[in-house]
Amino acid sequence: MKSRIAPLLLLTAAGVGAGLLSAALSSCATEAPLPYREVPAEARWWKGNTHTHTLWSDGDGAPELAADWYRSNGYDFLVLSDHNVYADHERWFAVKDGTRLTPARVAALQERFGEASVDLRDREGVTEMRLKTLTELKQRFEKPGEFLFIAGEEVTDQAEGRPVHLNGLNLAGLVQPQGGGTVAETVQRDLDAIAAHGRATGRTVLGHVNHPNFGWGFTVLDLAQIRGERFFEVYNGHRGVRNAGDASHPSTEAMWDQANLIRQAELGLPPLYGIASDDAHEYHANGVSVPGRGWVMVRATELTPEAIVKAMRAGEYYASSGVSLSDIRADDLGLTVTIAAEAGLEYTTRFLGSRRHPDGRLELGVVLAETAANPARYAFDGSELSVRAVVTSSRPHPNPYAAGDPETAWVQPVVPPAR
Repeated sequence: MKSRIAPLLLLTAAGVGAGLLSAALSSCATEAPLPYREVPAEARWWKGNTHTHTLWSDGDGAPELAADWYRSNGYDFLVLSDHNVYADHERWFAVKDGTRLTPARVAALQERFGEASVDLRDREGVTEMRLKTLTELKQRFEKPGEFLFIAGEEVTDQAEGRPVHLNGLNLAGLVQPQGGGTVAETVQRDLDAIAAHGRATGRTVLGHVNHPNFGWGFTVLDLAQIRGERFFEVYNGHRGVRNAGDASHPSTEAMWDQANLIRQAELGLPPLYGIASDDAHEYHANGVSVPGRGWVMVRATELTPEAIVKAMRAGEYYASSGVSLSDIRADDLGLTVTIAAEAGLEYTTRFLGSRRHPDGRLELGVVLAETAANPARYAFDGSELSVRAVVTSSRPHPNPYAAGDPETAWVQPVVPPAR
């Protein structure tokens, strides 16, 4: 069969509607369905953030300040993902007014954590503070079954004048950016390097693409072609990353559906899974990139790096900016989402997906059903390539990415069984 990728790329880049896109892919075959998973009775939900910055790269918070914020605000695990940094060595940071580490901020750290916990030195007339390593943070903040660090890094690369950023989770050391001639080549080389690091160290690792619309770094086709890994940020709390797209670029949610259609109908690849994160940089003001805007809820049997990453790799998680779910179940007949509803709030669940009509036409990213019921249930009719759910509440996010954004949960796509 002649490849349809090139015409599809032209259609999506031009923003052409779903009707023409369906016609362009009308003869493509779908992949085999993914197996459904039994949920162990002892599994529970763990709240975590996979994308956070500190003074180790371009954040304005000391590592212990970031760790304390997340532990104090109900998170179970945290990935400190500084740019091309693994925090396992000695580093000193200058203390100066007008910088990210001022004397007043050092004094606040001393008051909060104890004067003896802050290491200072004078170097050529400049006061410097030593940054806490990951090992030190683990010793101070981790508690079995309550709070966990997962070692990570934002592998920061570029190609074709565009940023290529992705996170590696559960790393044992630094993974160097690999570069490449194109964005697609570069992201695949970087993801392959993370995977190779996992094999070499015996760890279960995960790589996820960050903020695809930051710097308009990724096209739909760049995401669609990712192999080996299939994770990307559908929601990033940094206000500069353009989640909503613009007149010439699709939103990250639209990219999700478009890329998954290409993956399933054209490339024989499983659908992408979506992640929500903070990408927090600012801990001293309510600014552009602050903690608490987005996270993942992972269903795992224990709070360990291996268990959390393995569960995410299996799709046993949802992304959230405020809505909590108590259960997600898929079976041969449909997908059921149960909301952990709060009194006084209203919830809407939309089931979305792409589907194939009896005449072979494909329809992209349509709302298959919408309901206020809880649990919300969608029954497969045999036409769907994949089905995902989005749940919104009537309460606006208290510290939103954009004004008026509702609290939301994004459920991972499932592939119905062939009929």
